[in-house]
Order: sequence, then structure tokens, then C-alpha cells
Amino acid sequence: MRWFALYARSRQLPVVVPAALLSIVAIRLLAASRWSPLFAALALTSAVALAAVGLSGQDVELDRTAAFGWLRRRFVHILTIGVVAGAVLLAVQSIGDSSVDTALIVRDSAGLLGLAGLAATVFGGQFGWTLPLVWTVLALSVPADKALLNQILIWPVSPPEDTLAWWLASGLFVLGTGLYSVVGARR
Repeated sequence: MRWFALYARSRQLPVVVPAALLSIVAIRLLAASRWSPLFAALALTSAVALAAVGLSGQDVELDRTAAFGWLRRRFVHILTIGVVAGAVLLAVQSIGDSSVDTALIVRDSAGLLGLAGLAATVFGGQFGWTLPLVWTVLALSVPADKALLNQILIWPVSPPEDTLAWWLASGLFVLGTGLYSVVGARR
């Protein structure tokens, strides 16, 4: 278990986990009775973006010299981010009278994880927050109309039964988590 403590510290988990959990709780409390998919997407994005900063260690070159394979560790790490963020949001949303569909939380967690993994692989672990945050900001600022580009951009706030949103989130999850698990964060 000593390796886990070292891994957790190198990925900034003692700082990131409380900050991510606090962001979900704060957004839920601030939204109060206006709780909606928009606020759920914001809460998930904040948690995933905060946790994505730790997708690489302090020294990527040192990580690459390890005598064990990183694929499984990377996959478990990124998957844990989404599972914890989604589970905490599901638990916290019960504070108020309104709730967001569980399917939407699962879909958004998966898609945002994929974006975080993609950003960490392309830009570096310290920039794993960029794509989830940018995409969510775009989703909140684009009008929800029938234009295909707009439908693609607003998938995080689309209704849970939106097939295109599910395909996009699934594709982003497979691409981002797969690429991050195999390649790791950029140097």
C-alpha cells in the first residue's frame, strides 16, 4: 500500500479530492431549487477538471522508467475520477427537491472523462482540465436548436434520452480514456 500513498501524493490527490467534492456540493447548494441538467453539467465539469490536473505525475520521464506497466493504473485512475464524481453528484443532488436523471449523470461523467483523458494525452496532465471545461462552456453558450453542430456542442446539457449525445459521450469516453491509458500524459 506504500506505492498507493506515493502515487496519490504524486497525483495531488490529497488536495484534488476535497476540492472536487467541495465544488459539487457548492454548486448543488447554490443552484438550490433551480437544479437542472445545466447545473449538473457544471458540477461534474468542475470535479472532473479539478481531478484531471493529477493525470500526470510530477515528472513524466520518471514515471516512464517504472518497472511496471502503467496501462491498468492509468485506466483505473481516470475511471475512478468519473465514478467518484458521478456518485458524489448523485448523493448530493438528493439534498433538494429536484434531481437530474441518473442517465444524464452517467453520460456526462463518461464524456467529460474522455475529454480529460484526451487533453492530458495531447496537452499534458496539468492541462487535463482544458477540454472538459471548454466544451462545457461552449455547451452553455450555444443555442439549443436543430443545427447538427449545435447538437454536437450541447451534448452535456442535452436530455438524457438524446441518442446523439450518448454516441458523442461514448465515443469521447472510449477515445480519451483509451488513449490516455495506453499512451499516458504528454511530456
